[in-house]
Amino acid sequence: MVCLAHVNGAAMACAACYGQSDSPMAHGMNAGIFALLGVTGTVLCGAATFFVFLARRAAAAAKQEEHSKIG
Repeated sequence: MVCLAHVNGAAMACAACYGQSDSPMAHGMNAGIFALLGVTGTVLCGAATFFVFLARRAAAAAKQEEHSKIG
């Protein structure tokens, strides 16, 4: 703890902490955030599409079963 107290605070800070939003580190951090959001959004859309597919397939199977009972 004593060693950490003597470390220069500016050496441990990133560009976002001190408002240098035009630095390469801030641009890289923003690109990383958007990349992770893109991956997360793609996975969530894929899961939602799969459940919509299952719901439509179940509805079609129920409709086909209903028609087979009638006819």
